[in-house]
Amino acid sequence: MSDHISGPRALADPIADITDVYAFPSPERPGQLVLVMNTLPFAPPSALLSDGLVYRFRLRPLAPRAATDPTPFAVGEPEFVFDCVFSDPSAGNGAHGQEGTLTTPAGDVVSFRVNDEAGGSGHGVRVFAGPRWDPFIMDAPAALKTIATGELAFSESGAIYMDGKNVLSLVIEIECAQVLAGVQLVGVVAETLTRGRFNVRIERVGRPEVKNMLLAPKQFDPVNRDLEIRDLYNMEDAFQLAGGYQGAYRARLDANLAFWDGLDGKTDWPADGNGAHPLTELVLADYLVVDVGKPYVEQGSFLELERAAAEDRPHQTCGGRSLNDDVMDRFFTLFVNAGNGPTIRDGVDHATRPADGTFPYLAPANTDPPEPPEHHH
Repeated sequence: MSDHISGPRALADPIADITDVYAFPSPERPGQLVLVMNTLPFAPPSALLSDGLVYRFRLRPLAPRAATDPTPFAVGEPEFVFDCVFSDPSAGNGAHGQEGTLTTPAGDVVSFRVNDEAGGSGHGVRVFAGPRWDPFIMDAPAALKTIATGELAFSESGAIYMDGKNVLSLVIEIECAQVLAGVQLVGVVAETLTRGRFNVRIERVGRPEVKNMLLAPKQFDPVNRDLEIRDLYNMEDAFQLAGGYQGAYRARLDANLAFWDGLDGKTDWPADGNGAHPLTELVLADYLVVDVGKPYVEQGSFLELERAAAEDRPHQTCGGRSLNDDVMDRFFTLFVNAGNGPTIRDGVDHATRPADGTFPYLAPANTDPPEPPEHHH
């Protein structure tokens, strides 16, 4: 459940719940960057998008820092914002169905119809929205059992939780040369915000599972053991954390990262003299890092740029996160043994219906998805 059900507010308003975010160079059209935001866990195949939300992608240029810096990249200007809004789903929307409107960073507007696989295009962008098969792969119950028992609970034959569930997908493909003004290294975050004169950020997602695997568990945190921290974290600007709660996030991450590190009985990430975990700052820089000048790769790009920066070597891949990349094995392996041991596999390696290489990439929605659980936790 990458970012599915990632806090009380997401549970209360699932339409605004971002389940996953992906960013990768287009496998079919070089020079294009694909951005994917999935929302609404357990979406029915007839689901429409909310007219009460702004669906937003924010991109910022990044510059490498010294390898000794715990945050590998410096965030620069300008910010590139892609905002999508939708017509009232209850209005019937005539024969054409629900309408979407994308505003580009330059202020250009592209209109499109929900569920139109060709999408709308113009001004250097192409956009699709509609229900799709949820591409996220992980044995979520085994991960939660690991946290509950303090012992790795993954097996060779894991299963995708509620396999065949759908999400509402928003897919934007951008022509980098035209829209990103020559920027090559970008940070990507997706957000849902209230729509209207005053926009409140409800959710934001960069990397998968930061909230559910690294911020949700309370029992290891010596400072804020009773604090549900995820809604506070969701309201933050990923590129510039406010001062107020940083101590709380760091205490929670230091404790939970140490828990993951200890699962194999050895410490691969020793804390510093103040108890700070060496990966805490990297986790708090919670956005996908993409080199838009490198070609698409199906597997192995997730976290590669961050790891290369930390090891003071040139990166080899485009970074980001592709739809079929088995990112959770890399996530668990990094935290448990720093790559100094066997791959920590959750027993799930690919989706039942993987994404393909052509726009809009995600597999069509399951017409007969599993019934959602009574309580999503």
